[in-house]
Amino acid sequence: MSIFDLGRMADAPECSSAGCHDAAAWTIAWRNPRIHPETRVKEWAACDAHRDHLRDWLASRDFPVEVVAFGTTVEQVG
Repeated sequence: MSIFDLGRMADAPECSSAGCHDAAAWTIAWRNPRIHPETRVKEWAACDAHRDHLRDWLASRDFPVEVVAFGTTVEQVG
């Protein structure tokens, strides 16, 4: 732990974007329909700044994607 981590909870949810340590505000639920059944949902956390970028990256690969407030459970994605 560095001095920059002091005062920040070690288990606080962070954005999944590479190198970003901002707090997660969004859950990006997705699945790869070529290998996952409809009931298999993967989740990425996203801050406000990276929400659209992460969602668009997944959508450009034709993955079903749903964006919800962080902490919201998604049972199934398209």
